[in-house]
Amino acid sequence: MSDIRIKEEQQALSFMSPTMPVYDPDAERVEDFERSGINEIVNCCVYSRKTGEFVEKIDLDEVSRTLTNKGEFIWLGLYDPSIETIEAVQKAFDIHELALEDAFNENQRAKIESYGNDSLFVVVRTAYLAHNNIHYGTTSMFMGNNYIITIRTGASNSYAPVRAYCHRRPEKMSMGPVFVLHAVLDYVVDSYLPIIDSLGEYLKEQERNIFSYKFSKEILQSLYILKSQLVHMRAVMMPVQDICNFFINHKKNELVSTFPSIAKPYFRDVNDHLLRAIDAVNGLNEMLSVAMDTYMAMVNMGQNEVVRKLAAWAGILAVPTAVAGIYGMNFDIMPELHYEYAYFVVLAVILTTCVVLYRQFRKSGWL
Repeated sequence: MSDIRIKEEQQALSFMSPTMPVYDPDAERVEDFERSGINEIVNCCVYSRKTGEFVEKIDLDEVSRTLTNKGEFIWLGLYDPSIETIEAVQKAFDIHELALEDAFNENQRAKIESYGNDSLFVVVRTAYLAHNNIHYGTTSMFMGNNYIITIRTGASNSYAPVRAYCHRRPEKMSMGPVFVLHAVLDYVVDSYLPIIDSLGEYLKEQERNIFSYKFSKEILQSLYILKSQLVHMRAVMMPVQDICNFFINHKKNELVSTFPSIAKPYFRDVNDHLLRAIDAVNGLNEMLSVAMDTYMAMVNMGQNEVVRKLAAWAGILAVPTAVAGIYGMNFDIMPELHYEYAYFVVLAVILTTCVVLYRQFRKSGWL
């Protein structure tokens, strides 16, 4: 490799941390933003459209100048930005106010919108698992001919691995902002599957409690909470299909003019990852439904077992109770009361009958 090439790569990676994590959707949350006054800006970088190489880092007040250069595009990343930062970004990039409103809606459904000023707005829900509870955030992306803005709010992993991945692939970055959009979307979708796998492991841990005859309100509650989380996660994931299908089956007049046709396979790949995650959620949801039904069936079986035992002992105790009741009526004329060995005979009959009943109940599995 030539010295010039090495120098270019070092320049492209000079602003990145030497301990930058690898592309790993299951990484810990790392807040990697830089604070400058009231602004929370992760990165504001310029890339060459021809080579895909990193050119320079710029400030927000330099955006307008850079946007006039059609040979470059900007990637602006924000994390939980302040109102002042958003106002500055809206002014610099001429973002539609309705798109900004949706970007900061905590319960916004994943969707894609096309605006008349040759720009797209994409919003997806991010997920982060902590102590077997799923926390959700939002990632909004504004893409134009020569810029892409990513705004991350709420619970999610850091996008530092995405930037590292993109910087290692300048030949793909030459596709423009659409490759960044694909990389972020792929990262979000890929983070769903490890969460589902972790919840599946948690369900396996609960199996030994499921196969128990004893009813536990805590076990049933934990299974219900897990099922509700899966239902919610499926609702979060399903609309992402519409975003993928938009890029796969798009009409030319619905996309930005610089959208390359070679980008379609990348979104088909994201859609494939999404379908696998959705299948995993559906499968785990079915397993959980079976687990809940099995648990309730086991509890009912345990209760039936107790009822059978009680009925068996009641049948055995009915014999001495009936005999004692008959001979406790205090009639004057009861001939057997005057027999010398009547008492011992009655006790023998009672004991023999109880033993026979006990053995029969044991043989039938009631005791």
